[in-house]
Amino acid sequence: MLIAATYENGQIFQHFGRTPMFKVYEIENGVVTRTGLLDPDGAGHGALVGVLMECGIEALICGGIGPGAVNFLAQAGIAVYAGNSGSADEAAVAFAAGELAQNSDANCDHHDHEHGEGCGHHGEGEHHCCH
Repeated sequence: MLIAATYENGQIFQHFGRTPMFKVYEIENGVVTRTGLLDPDGAGHGALVGVLMECGIEALICGGIGPGAVNFLAQAGIAVYAGNSGSADEAAVAFAAGELAQNSDANCDHHDHEHGEGCGHHGEGEHHCCH
């Protein structure tokens, strides 16, 4: 199973739509067996879901996320574990052990939206999978 966490400097990045990087974790038999970085290369909001889908991600660990992104992820079959903070690696280990509670509620209230855009608006950009 492949999961991803919004990622910056070892921590769970707190705004899904602006994450500078994803850390990808391969999980087998309840253990993280391999990790890598996924650079979304400027993709934003809705386009990030396509990045995750293309790389085979099955679950996302993140901090803040809006209702549009939650809906896009659900449509893509990607489980959302929102509202997390702290170490991305520790959250992934907790996920692998079945100890991270799933929370797919939109909780994007920590930033101002620019130019009338909400959390679910689409962005564009290139990306590169980590594997």
